[in-house]
Formats: sequence, C-alpha cells, structure tokens
Amino acid sequence: MTPREPSDNRWSDLDRPPLNVMSLRRGLIREGGLWRAVDVVRSTGSTNSDLVALAAAGKAGEGTVLVAEEQTAGRGRLDRQWSAPPRSGLFLSVLLRPAEVPVARWGWLPLLTGVAVATGLSRAAGVDTALKWPNDLLVTVGGEERKAGGILAERAGDDMVVLGIGINVTLREDELPVPQAGSLALANAVSTDRDTLLRAVLRALEDWYGRWRAAGGDPAASGLQETYAAGCATLGRTVRAELPGDRSLVGEAVAVDGDGRLVIATKEGVQEPVGAGDIVHLRPA
Repeated sequence: MTPREPSDNRWSDLDRPPLNVMSLRRGLIREGGLWRAVDVVRSTGSTNSDLVALAAAGKAGEGTVLVAEEQTAGRGRLDRQWSAPPRSGLFLSVLLRPAEVPVARWGWLPLLTGVAVATGLSRAAGVDTALKWPNDLLVTVGGEERKAGGILAERAGDDMVVLGIGINVTLREDELPVPQAGSLALANAVSTDRDTLLRAVLRALEDWYGRWRAAGGDPAASGLQETYAAGCATLGRTVRAELPGDRSLVGEAVAVDGDGRLVIATKEGVQEPVGAGDIVHLRPA
C-alpha cells in the first residue's frame, strides 16, 4: 500500500487537525481486547480495498483497523462513490473473523456496526442518530433527515469480513456532495474531535461484536435485534424497495427478521422479507 501524499499542507485547515495515531493506539489497543493494530494513512483509494488485499496477503488479522485522512475512491453500497475533503470525516475499515458464528448469521454484521456507530456517536457527539436499513446513519439538520454516514461489508477470503465505515464529521453545507447529505457539525454535535469520536465508535463496536459473538451470532440472545429495531428510522415508514431484477415493492416496513431482512407489508396484505435492495423512505400521502 502506497498512500498518496495530499497536495495541501497537513495544517492547511486548522479546523481539521490530523488524527493522532499514537493516542488512538494507547486508547484502543489493550491486552485481551479486540483491536490489535491501528494505522492511519494520509490518503488512499479505499481503506476497504486496502484491508481486503492485506488480509489476502496474510498481512492483517482480526482486530486490524485502517483509517484514512482522505479517500480518493471510497465506495458505498451498489458501488456508489463516497467523497469528502481531507480530514472532514472518519473513513476507516476494520477486519473481523467471527469464527464462532455460523456464516448464515454474518449478514447481521453491517446492522451490528450501525448500532455500534450510532451508540458511539450519541455518546461522544451528543447527536441523535437513527439507522436507515440496512446501513445508513441519519442525522437531523434543520428538521430534515439527512445521511451522515454509511457502512460497507465485504468478505475477505473464506473466514474474514472487512467492515468499512464512513462518517461526515465537519462537512459544511457548501461541501456536501448532494443536498440530502449531512454531517455531525451540521447536526449541532457537541464535539467534532475525530480522535474522541473514533475511539467511541470502535469501543462500541468492540462491545457489540463481543456480545454478538458470545451468543453465537444469535441476534435476539445478544440484544442486537431489539436494539437495532429501536433505533431504526425505517420501521413504521412507508417505503419503496428497489430490488434486483428491476422490481420494486411498496409497503410499510414492519420488522427486521431474525436474518436481518427488512419485512415489508404490502397493501395486498402480503409480508415480504427483503434481504438486498435500495430502500427509499416515502413521505406520507
């Protein structure tokens, strides 16, 4: 991995200081803990791609955290681009190896990560956050629901998963990639210190991952299913699901089932679980 050097000086934006990697390591790496290695690069294409490659080469194991101050080819779900100014957010990937959990339950990992991110940000930033199924983090800006973060899960070999997390922290209104985007700063966060926020997110992720793994991945026994449902802004809403094969489904999102799928009740009285697709929150008629 050869990170690109940004053309601007690392202190060119004094409101956006660089992350302190030594402080992060002291605060996160401990005997018996999940996090084993924490690295920060100044710029790279995609932390997910880098970590998948490192895992494939046998150069990274469970508990590896890779953070970039800038991503030049960041990806979201459905290969959407994710871009933001340097040091304006948290762009990271973590490598996990849930050996005790049946692969059939690994679909809960993006939802688990969403719960952990929302938990960490609520504590450290004082921002009310909500989750849009399956992997978006929503904040309220001027009374309007906006996306401030997202999660991308990718398999790394047969037994590992890379979870990518992107969070807009200090993006200003004129820097937003689309009008529907938001940031913690625009949502009036009490803190936008990225070191503090990153530690809070990773500690919450360690906690939830430990609970889930100890329960053999059972979402009910670990409390994950109930907690996700409580924080999910999609439930109770009328939604349109854009499904594979150019099919769409409209109805009320009524539950998240034991497999992490969104259950949509149509006007015909059918309840259909959706495991993959793009979900649009529709305004009440």
